[in-house]
Amino acid sequence: MNRNSKTVAVLATVVVAMIGLSFAAVPLYRMFCEATGFNGTTQRANEAATHTVNRIVEVRFNSNTAPELPWKFGPEVRSVKVKLGETKLVSFFAENMSGEDVTGIARYNVTPEKVGRYFVKTQCFCFDEQHLNARQRVDMPVYFFVDPDFASDPDMADVKVITLSYTFFRARAPQTAQIAAPAAPVASSASR
Repeated sequence: MNRNSKTVAVLATVVVAMIGLSFAAVPLYRMFCEATGFNGTTQRANEAATHTVNRIVEVRFNSNTAPELPWKFGPEVRSVKVKLGETKLVSFFAENMSGEDVTGIARYNVTPEKVGRYFVKTQCFCFDEQHLNARQRVDMPVYFFVDPDFASDPDMADVKVITLSYTFFRARAPQTAQIAAPAAPVASSASR
């Protein structure tokens, strides 16, 4: 193999690798954010916290819909106070204002962004696409807790209010997901 052939082979390998990395960038970034709470990305868990801490924070709820989605969407309450480690249930509503069936998907985060690694959802409508029939209104539950380790992190000492924000978008390729009836999260053995 001559020198030019080796150079072409190396360059072709680099180009293929760069294309592969460009396709992998979004999923890798999403996994990084989910693992670290970076950019206000919340955590997911299958179980409630194992204990509570007597520190209380206020959790506020913010909701938006993208212009292309003909839905009304919002929280049933604007805020709740929660003890660290306490599982809380809040409800949002969505109403399809159009005469056609529409599937949407929510994107979410918390602010301040540094709280993301401590804000944990055990059940949320935002995990899956939501399908609403024409003029349908549904209630959508969110079970969450703020990790008790929040109390021992000196970077969280100034945080008294957390804002959980959702934006609903029209789904690109609907998978005909339906909103399921809420199932209670696994109860913790912690005293409340």
